[in-house]
Amino acid sequence: MKIAVIGGGAAGFFAAISAKENYPESEVIILEKSQQLLSKVKISGGGRCNVTNGCATIDQLCTAYPRGGRQLKKLFGVFNNHHTIEWFESRGVPLTIQEDNCVFPASQDSQTIIDCFLGETERLGIKITTGTGIEDIKAASEGINIYYKDIKREPQLFNKVIIATGGSPKREGLFWLERCGHKIVDPLPSLFSFNMPAEPVKNLMGVVVEKAAVTIQGTKIKADGALLITHWGMSGPAILKLSSFGARILKERDYNFKIGINWINEPNFDIVSDEIDSIIAEHSGKMLSSVRPYSIPVRLWIHLLEKCEISADKRWSELGKKGINRIVNTLINDEYSVKGKATFREEFVTCGGVSLDSVNMNTLESKVVPNLYFAGEVLDIDALTGGYNLQAAWTTGFIAGKLG
Repeated sequence: MKIAVIGGGAAGFFAAISAKENYPESEVIILEKSQQLLSKVKISGGGRCNVTNGCATIDQLCTAYPRGGRQLKKLFGVFNNHHTIEWFESRGVPLTIQEDNCVFPASQDSQTIIDCFLGETERLGIKITTGTGIEDIKAASEGINIYYKDIKREPQLFNKVIIATGGSPKREGLFWLERCGHKIVDPLPSLFSFNMPAEPVKNLMGVVVEKAAVTIQGTKIKADGALLITHWGMSGPAILKLSSFGARILKERDYNFKIGINWINEPNFDIVSDEIDSIIAEHSGKMLSSVRPYSIPVRLWIHLLEKCEISADKRWSELGKKGINRIVNTLINDEYSVKGKATFREEFVTCGGVSLDSVNMNTLESKVVPNLYFAGEVLDIDALTGGYNLQAAWTTGFIAGKLG
């Protein structure tokens, strides 16, 4: 049997290894259009490669996928994050789980993961060709014909083909799969930070709030976690999570919208009001600038007081009921205008791709082209940061490689 894997990234390598291990007598080849293999693995996790997440249960794992989580649940029963850890460690790659549950190679170097894959493909006798662009695929009686962009190359017949080409930033990049009859969901950016050109909060660049809660106004979409103020606006896990869950709505709004921020992640007005009252009782003679509720960063606290039009030199005893209400409202329901987005580092993630309606989600075989399988970001599956996108690549690659 001849098996072609189109795409030399995370999902492609995992699928090729899985296919060869399941069908050891077969001929497996990876076809990569560029000259570089595993390029996103190389930069993942800031060059350390966040291979997966250490969360305890499949239900927890599924919540990290704004698109595809429900369909992945059954697949995670076959191969999940715990299997990933076992897979790498059994191949001589020790891993370490951080406090935030992100899992990295103990070497803290993505090259360790790349070397593991290259070693496995060599050991198994998997062929790899780079600079091999694919023009088209067409079903044939005994499999699938692959047509190359190099017109001098004759089409090649393979018994099975696995598509692992990664996410495409534009729909045109998926036309060749749409022509086969697959439904395509428009690709859109998923993980991005927020530009706030008109907001003075940008002057607080570098301030981090560890536990904020953020909402897209006019929707029920919300996220929490650490928030980073940048020279262009806001970023950090809470913002990236919000951008991921709100990706389609934010595109519809042309990235022009308002967010609500609860700086202390405490929604109860009375609880926060009681906290302010206790500060007044204990520190009545001190200035507002010297005692910060909930240990809010100094520069942010001064900024919030300015928004409330309250002098930082005022004493807590002079605040009055109106002043207390203004501070509490600003702490739990602040508002900022967003105009535009910024890509999160080099780790560009798209939502969209081949619709899961076009795929048998037990085997990852195409519903419209027999013997064609999918793995990785080419599918309409995407996740939050924290190792989840690579986990989807490993899981879908492992199952696609079963060629069930």
